[in-house]
Order: sequence, then structure tokens, then C-alpha cells
Amino acid sequence: MGDHKEQPLRVGAAVRRRRRALELTLAVVAARSGLSVPFLSQVENDRARPSQSSLERVADALRTTAVELLAAADPACSVDVVRAEPGEPGPEPRVRSLVRGHHQMHAQEFTGDHDAGREFQFRNDQLMYVAEGAVEIEAEGRAYRLGRGDSLYLTGGVRHRWRATVSDTRLVVVAVAEHIEAVRDRPRP
Repeated sequence: MGDHKEQPLRVGAAVRRRRRALELTLAVVAARSGLSVPFLSQVENDRARPSQSSLERVADALRTTAVELLAAADPACSVDVVRAEPGEPGPEPRVRSLVRGHHQMHAQEFTGDHDAGREFQFRNDQLMYVAEGAVEIEAEGRAYRLGRGDSLYLTGGVRHRWRATVSDTRLVVVAVAEHIEAVRDRPRP
């Protein structure tokens, strides 16, 4: 018995995200697609599953494709266990994904150090949690020293870099996925 089971996709959230990104009302999408507002509302709330034909009409109204909407869909009632890797971690830096697939949240575990000169900037918010060891994080011109159990929250758009200050450091980074419009793009200085 496996830990990961494929589930049907919930396309409603993808339709809603796309409609809101285009700043359209349900009435506008209904007019463009020839489908009713109540039906579109049921689709967005996953109370109705559109046929392939209806999904294509919705996609056309949203200036995308049915394939893109399905790719952005959420799995229904998904449960997925990611097991720890066997054995002791080696001296080499590693990155391990803690969430598989195309989801609204991403999580990675960094073990050891990495390129401390590399700067990161993500569209959406993220949380950095030190599971073991210690790190120094530079964000918005300030340096933060974090030890085991400490966390740092960064809003979308914050430029930052980090480095491990203790060997065998494990840093867990949890972030809202880049394909999600959780934070409106902020003007860049």
C-alpha cells in the first residue's frame, strides 16, 4: 500500500483564481462562455464538475485553455506522506522537497550549507524554520541570527540570502507557491 494516491482534481479553485486574476465577475464569465452564473458558482465551489465542453468554454472566457486550468487544479482530499530519507546525512549540502506535486504550498528542507551569496526573492510569503543548527539570514539590509527552533517570516517580494553558521544545519522553508496569486505584485523600488 503506497502513501500517495492519485485523487480527482478540483478545478473550481483554479477557475476562481484565474477569474479573480483577470478581475472579472461571474456575470462577465457567464456572458462570455454562454453558461449560467449559478452553474459557474457551483463549479468554483466544487459543487459541480464541468464537462469537457463546458470547461473549454470557461477557459475561452478566461483567456486560457482547459489544459492550463486542469494543470492549476487542486487535488481533491489529498493526503501525501513524504518519508525521511534513510541513513545519516552526508557532509554535502542537500535539498529535499517536503511536498510533492502541484499544490498551493511548497516546503523544502535544506541540510548543510549552500551558496551563501545567492539572493532569493519570491512573489509570495514564506516561513523559514531552523530544525537543527543555526543560520544567518540577511533580509532588507538587516542580519538575523536564528538557532534551533527559531523561525523567520518573510512577506512576498523581500530580497534575502542565508547561510548556515553551524555544520549539520537543517532549515525548513515553507512558502505559498509561485503560481498562486496570494499577494498582489508590489511595485519594485
